[in-house]
Amino acid sequence: MQALYLQSGQLAFQPHHPQPTPQSGEALIRVRLAGICTTDLEIVKGYVPGFQGVLGHEFVGEVIASSNEGAPDEKWHGRRVVGSINLGCGLCPVCLGHGPEHCPQRRVLGIIQKDGVFADFVTLPLANLLEVPPEVPDEAAVFTEPLAAALRIREQVVVRPTAHAAVVGPGRLGLLVGQVLALAGTAVTMLGRTPPSLELPARLGLHTGLAHDFADNSFDLVVEATGNAAGFAQALRLVRPLGTLIFKSTYAGDSRLNLTKLVVGEITVVGSRCGPFAPALRLLAQDAVNVGALIDAEYPLAEGLAAMAHAAQPGVRKVLLRP
Repeated sequence: MQALYLQSGQLAFQPHHPQPTPQSGEALIRVRLAGICTTDLEIVKGYVPGFQGVLGHEFVGEVIASSNEGAPDEKWHGRRVVGSINLGCGLCPVCLGHGPEHCPQRRVLGIIQKDGVFADFVTLPLANLLEVPPEVPDEAAVFTEPLAAALRIREQVVVRPTAHAAVVGPGRLGLLVGQVLALAGTAVTMLGRTPPSLELPARLGLHTGLAHDFADNSFDLVVEATGNAAGFAQALRLVRPLGTLIFKSTYAGDSRLNLTKLVVGEITVVGSRCGPFAPALRLLAQDAVNVGALIDAEYPLAEGLAAMAHAAQPGVRKVLLRP
């Protein structure tokens, strides 16, 4: 099969990569469409030291084969699916009590010890799969994972409709976060560094502004989604005392911040990662979140290196790969 394979920090297109074989309780999935996210770009830069394998974790696919306890399982055959990305051991107290997202032995699709979806085929446990509603096209279903990550915020904190919220970073994930927060009636301001970066959020009906135009302590809730250290500092500057600061970015590098404000201002800090897929699919089925506007380009998998280069350009939102 075709695959984008990372080894020793070098990403290469492999036209004859070995096709994976599903184990008992797993499905073999033909990838229909995959999305490039900031985490993929940062892994190439070294965000996950030592990662070797096929990149990618945002996808929609079709189940080709599956088995359960060694016997073929026809229930999933031919279904269009998305899949949650964390694979826990299933035995430890963390898995049994909270799920696989923080299992000490977890593997993560395209990120930690598990080949990802920038390929013709991928395998995942049947327990990780969710069927895509027929009214949701592939071009929307491929956003299920990042939309779920945006919804995770609503699980972690109570966002009051009267709160003044800001999302620092109007990019791939930030625009999904802004739309999700606005669904609850919250006043959301998308903050960027340049006027062009605010054109799309304005078209989506979101309030916008340049981050440097706002005074310190301007917002009750600030979500950082920039993917860079400067965004961390800006978010910390903008959150008010007794406010909430949510970090969504993953990136390769160290951040040097003066954390005194967290103590003096009694700021609540929340790290936020993976979220619930089922509500994300419901929102996509209701067309409640505009994801199509975020698509900047689509490439065949064979042109994956060019696609990754395109996705890494400033201001680019979602670039898709079609095997």
